[in-house]
Amino acid sequence: MRQDVGGVQLYYEIHGDHGNDQRPWIVFSHSLACTSRMWAPQLDAFARSHRVLLFDARGHGQSDSPAGPYTMELLAQDTYELLRAIGIHQAHFVGLSMGGMIGQTLALEHPEMLASLTLADTASRWPPEAIELFGERARQAEDVGMDSLVEATLGRWFTPDFHETQGDAVAEVGEMIRNTPVAGYVGCSHAIPRINLTHRLQQISCPVLIIVGEYDVGTPPAMAQEIHENLPGSEFVAIEEASHLSNIEQAAAFNRELTGFLNRQEVSATPA
Repeated sequence: MRQDVGGVQLYYEIHGDHGNDQRPWIVFSHSLACTSRMWAPQLDAFARSHRVLLFDARGHGQSDSPAGPYTMELLAQDTYELLRAIGIHQAHFVGLSMGGMIGQTLALEHPEMLASLTLADTASRWPPEAIELFGERARQAEDVGMDSLVEATLGRWFTPDFHETQGDAVAEVGEMIRNTPVAGYVGCSHAIPRINLTHRLQQISCPVLIIVGEYDVGTPPAMAQEIHENLPGSEFVAIEEASHLSNIEQAAAFNRELTGFLNRQEVSATPA
């Protein structure tokens, strides 16, 4: 399905909603150069206990890809408008990498929307040189296409062992990267390195879980630790034997940590 969010159509899917369903919502937000398909390892597990919203961010998958540049505020506002249009008043939000940056921005701009926030393999700010690094990759995409970025990106996103043993899963992510619209990749590559929210994290009022793959080189554990240290009351988990896409590389561990966190929030929210 597609929904207009202020002149841009976003693609979305709803799973586990059986009508008059009062179960909590959980929203999954994907990485740069991926789509909602990256959450396939979580879908079955969480659609049994929640109503699940998957969506393709602006510039990705089956959503519109207008020319940029984009901002993180724009991407978060897209998400807010989508939730409102669907009729979601509050949800658990799970974002990985770019999705985690969207989640932080959404939590600050529209705190009433979030029952909890899970930030996986993400950052709250980047060093100044990141603007040029993301800019170089964007220019490469414009000059020679997304295919030229696939090999290096997959090298950062998965450990060598996962490349060797789970080639089909790696290839599927490679196809997502290859098929990302150049305009969307360029637009989001402008937004990502300009995020600067560390000094505002203490304003986030909902419960927060921070997850990071122990071998993540895209958004290293130090970035996750910085979020944790600046977000009072947050929980922190490092996933062993995982790099950037920890939800895919170590899906069982990721799902276990997320399930435990959500259960703790929902139990505490149940009236005595």
